[in-house]
Amino acid sequence: MVDVLSQILRLRDNDQAQALSGKRDEYLRLLEEAFGVKIVARGLELIISGSDEAIAKTKNALESMAGLGSSLTNHDVYYAIKMSDNGGAAALQDLNAGLVVVTHRGHKIRPKTAGQKRYVAAMADHDVVFSIGPAGTGKTYLAMAHAVASLKRKEVERLILTRPAVEAGEHLGFLPGDLQDKVDPYLRPLYDALFDILGHETYSKYREKGIIEIAPLAYMRGRTLDASFIILDEAQNCTPEQMKMFLTRLGFGSKAVITGDITQVDLPKDKRSGLIEVQSILRSVDGISFCVLDETDVVRHPLVQRIIQAYEAHHGDAGKSQS
Repeated sequence: MVDVLSQILRLRDNDQAQALSGKRDEYLRLLEEAFGVKIVARGLELIISGSDEAIAKTKNALESMAGLGSSLTNHDVYYAIKMSDNGGAAALQDLNAGLVVVTHRGHKIRPKTAGQKRYVAAMADHDVVFSIGPAGTGKTYLAMAHAVASLKRKEVERLILTRPAVEAGEHLGFLPGDLQDKVDPYLRPLYDALFDILGHETYSKYREKGIIEIAPLAYMRGRTLDASFIILDEAQNCTPEQMKMFLTRLGFGSKAVITGDITQVDLPKDKRSGLIEVQSILRSVDGISFCVLDETDVVRHPLVQRIIQAYEAHHGDAGKSQS
């Protein structure tokens, strides 16, 4: 039988108490469920009851959360819980210090996890960065934010965004319209990110002036891209030949970020993913950085983390049963 202990965590003021509690004590309930503790809020005190280990983890998470003040979000709480449960400090305040860009609505885009912080630092320090990880880890969005920031600082003259036009397990058949109409569905996630960061008016102005170019990967062949920030999205669906073609487009004053999820390859079974192959070819090349993100870096709905973990467990068990 585990002894039930109680400790009191004293808060600075009412603003901090309100921020840590969340709406209708939502954040406190998340901590209770995660660590098996009972938290009672009394004025500027939080009374935490549970095992010694559970109390320590809860206090560690709360101290990490406290650094963010009123900007604390659900994701921050989940991440603080995850890091505290793994025996480390979430350092949420340090993460939020790394501003990438401010959107047209005034929203500040920052790394939200330790993995994202390493990714943002890699884009600042290297000319070619590979970001590999599951859905929802911010691979494309952070690359887009960093590209827009580089454009605003006049470090580059244009943004070039591309992805292979590969159907995700569906045969869409004939698509109406001109060539741009046919490829637009494949490029829609890139449009969405740019609209969110720049706003429709600024995006349209940049497109008209040729400052932003969005095109299928096949359009990159034969070009040399100078003074550009180039993003190759969904790179797991590149063949090795396409990957080599893309990487050799890089010109003077340019940067490239290649993003993808090697667990979601939509190529025919007889085709090898260029993103998988390139890791063994270029990992030791100077000037190139590989950033691997995992389920702890997912910044979508908390269920997404659990879905990814369940699929990984299932495929792991299936592999064992076949061996």
